[in-house]
Formats: sequence, structure tokens, C-alpha cells
Amino acid sequence: MGWPTTKGLLGALLLAAAAVNAQQAMLQVDLDSPDSIKSAAKTVAAKLKTYYHGDEPGQTPGILPGPPPGGFYYWWQAGAMWGTYVDYWFYTGDDTYNAEAMRSMVFQAEAPANAYMPRNWTASLGNDDQGFWGMAAMLAAEVNFPNPPEDQPQWLALAQAVFNTQVVRWEDQDCGGGLRWQVEHTNGGYDYKNTIANGVFLNIASRLARYTRNDTYAFWTEKTWDWIEARGYITEDYNVLDGGHIPFQCKDLNPVQFSANAAILIHAAAVMFNYTEGQPREKWRGRVAGLLNHTVDHFFPDGIMIERACELEERVQCNTDQHSFKGYMHRALATVAVLAPFTYDTIVKALRSSTQGAVSSCLADGTCGFRWNTGGYDGDVAAGPAGQQMSALAALSTLLIDQEKVLNGPLTNQTGGTSQGDPNAGQKFTGVSPPREITTGDRAGAGILTAVVLASFVGSVVWMGMGWSEA
Repeated sequence: MGWPTTKGLLGALLLAAAAVNAQQAMLQVDLDSPDSIKSAAKTVAAKLKTYYHGDEPGQTPGILPGPPPGGFYYWWQAGAMWGTYVDYWFYTGDDTYNAEAMRSMVFQAEAPANAYMPRNWTASLGNDDQGFWGMAAMLAAEVNFPNPPEDQPQWLALAQAVFNTQVVRWEDQDCGGGLRWQVEHTNGGYDYKNTIANGVFLNIASRLARYTRNDTYAFWTEKTWDWIEARGYITEDYNVLDGGHIPFQCKDLNPVQFSANAAILIHAAAVMFNYTEGQPREKWRGRVAGLLNHTVDHFFPDGIMIERACELEERVQCNTDQHSFKGYMHRALATVAVLAPFTYDTIVKALRSSTQGAVSSCLADGTCGFRWNTGGYDGDVAAGPAGQQMSALAALSTLLIDQEKVLNGPLTNQTGGTSQGDPNAGQKFTGVSPPREITTGDRAGAGILTAVVLASFVGSVVWMGMGWSEA
């Protein structure tokens, strides 16, 4: 063999070795092996933890670095992260992060109201922000996450506190009902009534109804869903639109479709399908089926999830919040598959193919990308890396759906749920917008709520097109 030939052979061997090394540098997972999935999820979970510093000296427990410009993240996203870790524990059995999750979720509730309305975050507090923490607490109750000590607020009571402080913000005089996006009148977006704020409210209400078998919560679920439909935020084809502005009586529909909105609504619909009987159950079945069909078609083209509103073929223009949405959809659909078994085959097929895409975006050390349909790590960290990690962790965790404890469904207080509730939780709120007490009429679902009118609103119409964030 002459030297040129030998040199060519060596070059080919080097290229082959580089290809092998590149392959080995990616996260390796056998999606047919629960042990392999758990191992990969453990690696991704550990990487996610590196972005959290609340357990370090001098840092605030429970939050991710922020808000901007001090860090990428607003307060709500840490609540979503702890919910992701609660699900991770439930699916995998790994309790590595349980103690910090408990400490964080209790600390951020903020005594004495323990309603997830901390004074330090008033300047950017939305009903959806509060609701994401409330949904994490509700999840903890549903999966029997270890209960806090008796002298601390309990998971069910925390979710009830969120509901109680939000139900009194319902107002009928503008747009015929609904919750505003923001809590305080000084916040940008206060004149916007959107799907996410009302969606998290009805999501918590539906789960409280099922867990406690108290139909007051079911009444508010129905009322809120009917309002969202009446405003056109859910179309006849089950497109889930973002919202509208009060100066236009919420008729200036923002047509953008975010997966988080659809995920929270289909989750709630499946809860109500599971909870109700007779004709109401068939109504909720239709809503679950309609939302599922649209969700799969719109957000899972070619079987891999895409955040269609901002993840474009030629570029990504998603903000920090939107980088985390895929995880909420995977987690929601897994629960839907359990609560509404007629959806199981369709959902599991979509989750598996999408998770395969998610895995292909992850490096061997658990660092995961945002795009799941490129076959590699995209290096997209300009808006922060935590959302990508949460989404990949959720995708891996929920593939462990075929376990008896999962398939038995979220617990209730009649099927083994141990969390203690408090129907009057949240009534000790001392912030700038204190809610009134919930009356007997409220609990009976009768009568008309008198809304708390917040004065001195001055502002202009805020364009919400791509701003599903607190910026």
C-alpha cells in the first residue's frame, strides 16, 4: 500500500472514531427499558438542579435566578420546576430532591396566608404565576408527596388557598366575567383577560372537586370553562387562543396558540370526565377528545412536539417561559391518558415519539436542547437553560406511565390521599389587594359574586402576541 492510500485509510478511521465519540457524547436511552429511562431521567434531573441556587448560603429558597435583568427566570417558573420534580419522584421513586422541593414549596407560600402571593413578587404577580405554584401543591396532594410537618401548611390547604384568593377576583362587569392576567392594577397586562390565568384557576378547581368531592369547585370549573368558550378563546375546532383586552370587551382575540394553554385545559377536562357521571361526563368526553385531536395535529407534527407559536423552521423566537412549555404538555397528557382511558393509546404513542426526539437533543451529561426534531443538541441557551431541562425531564419521567401506582390515577381523599385541607385557607392574606371572605352563598354556588374593584387603572392596550411572560 502506498502512503497516499494509507493516509486516506487513517483519515477515514479518524472520521469514524470521531463519529463514534460524537454518538457516545449524546445521552443514551433505551425507551423500552424502565431502568434505562430512570437512569437517563436521573442524569437530566441532576443537570436541572445545577441551575438552582436557592439551597446555597445567602440565597432565597425555592426560586430560580431572576427576575430579569438579575437572572432569566420569573417567580412562577420555579413553581413549575418543583412540580416537575414532584412528578419525577412519583414516576421514578428517586427522592433526591424531595426535601428541597418541600422546603421551597412551603417557603414560597408565605405565611400567614400561605396562598403563594409573596410580597417580594407583587410587581410581577399574575394569577397564572400563583396558579402554577398552586398546581404544584395540588399535584403533591394527588401523589402523596411526603407531607410537611404538622405545624406547616399542607399541600391540599395550599391549593385551596390559591383557589380562595382567586375566586374573589372573578369580575362580571368586564367581558362578562373571568380573571385578569395580572393581580395588581399597576402591572402591565392588568387589562388582559387570558386563557392561562383562567385556565390555571379552573384546573385547580377541577382537581379540588375530584379530590374533595365538593361540587362548589366543580361549579367554578364549569363556570370558567363556559366563560372561556363564550369569549371564543376555545374555538369550535378546539384551537386554544390566548386572550383579549378589557377595553375591547375581550373581543380583540389574540390568535396565538401556546401549548401550555391547551395542556392545562385538556388536563382539567380529563379530571372532570373522570369525576362526573351521565350527561355531564359525555360533555367532558367530547372536550377531551376535541382538544386531544387538535393537540396532536398542531403540536406533535411528525410525532415530535414543537412549540408552534415561536419555534419556527428557520429560527426560534421563544422567550424564557415558552422554552418550558413542552414539559407541561407531556405531564398533562400522561395524566389525561390515565383519567380518560379512551385516550391512552393515542397519547402514549405521541409521548413516546416525542420523548425520542427529546432524548436526541440531550448530551451525555444531561444537558438538553430546545429543538427536539433536529437530531442533536442545539445549544439554545440565550433565554436560559432550565426550561429545556424541565421539558426533557418531564418527557422521560412520563414514559414510566405503565406502573400500577400511576395507572390507578391521582389520589383523592377517598382513595388514599393523606394531605389535609382547609376550606378557609388563604383568608389571612395581608397584601395590597386583600380578598373578601368566601360566603355561604359562594360555597353553595348560588348568588352573584361582587368583584373587588381595583382603582386607579391607567394604561394602554398591551400587545400580548409573543409576550407570555412577565416582561
